[in-house]
Amino acid sequence: MPLLEVKDLHVAFPKGKKGEVEALRGVDLVLEKGQRLGVVGESGAGKSMLAFAILNLIAEPGRVTKGSVTFDGQNLLDLSERQIRRIRGNRVSMIFQDPMVTLNPVLSIGQQMIETLKAHRNISKAEAHRLSVEKLNLVAIPSAESRMDAYPHELSGGLRQRVVIAIALLTDPELIIADEPTTALDVTIQAEIMSLILRLCRENDVALILITHDLGVVAEVTERIMIMYAGKCVETGRTRDIIDAPKHPYAVGLLKALPQNSTKGAKLYQIPGSMPPITNLPSGCPYHPRCERATDECRATMPPLEHGVACFHPMHEAGVTKDAETAE
Repeated sequence: MPLLEVKDLHVAFPKGKKGEVEALRGVDLVLEKGQRLGVVGESGAGKSMLAFAILNLIAEPGRVTKGSVTFDGQNLLDLSERQIRRIRGNRVSMIFQDPMVTLNPVLSIGQQMIETLKAHRNISKAEAHRLSVEKLNLVAIPSAESRMDAYPHELSGGLRQRVVIAIALLTDPELIIADEPTTALDVTIQAEIMSLILRLCRENDVALILITHDLGVVAEVTERIMIMYAGKCVETGRTRDIIDAPKHPYAVGLLKALPQNSTKGAKLYQIPGSMPPITNLPSGCPYHPRCERATDECRATMPPLEHGVACFHPMHEAGVTKDAETAE
């Protein structure tokens, strides 16, 4: 039995008196225990919406209109708020992209970590303190004991994100959802944080859903990829297979746009156009206005996801990337 299984997930928001618009339109995914999945796409693709839906955190007036999210045999969408809290933040943790939003600025690091532990476990304050220091050491924060008394603004961006990761690990979760966890950091710190997340997941057999727009990061960290566009999955499969030979034209475009895949001195490749808003999606395949391979069939009908790709004219273009490597 997979650790997490999402089936035909739909999320909708009201649109005035004209009904609803769908932010997610029939998303499926399967995640095994200890497996690392990358969810990739431009802003507006529905990546973060998928994460919030998995954790049953869709804010009103949004709502899940169809589908299921099964974690370890339980459909999370059927649980009460009290029941879901036993899983959310306990067996499933989330790392958000901006640690200054995640961390409470008026509480010390120690207070926030101890409160998190006591909310999920029946332990003493002294034991919660010990475990908190242990996790800070685990994510390589220097002088962990003294950092317990520090406030978020007293730490650098990299250290704040390490604290957020330590908090996510406090309850020994089976799954971590990381939503653009390095967006607010510089390139050097980004690499350190991603290396840390990968090491921790491997050593503790923790499953990971990494949400990002960067296929380069996904290639280094994940075992499988799901590429999203306009609220749908357009390609999914093993990371190495998609990096080496992407089939959907959108996946090909994302890989071509990576700086390491461009010719030195040449202008960086850019996919023409932009992601359509969910309030004004085109008919048929939502990618067809930007696709050089689009036909009348694409403009009229949404292609089903078959053999890992939702495209009537899939590509088999090996050699898009240079020396791509994936974490196994």
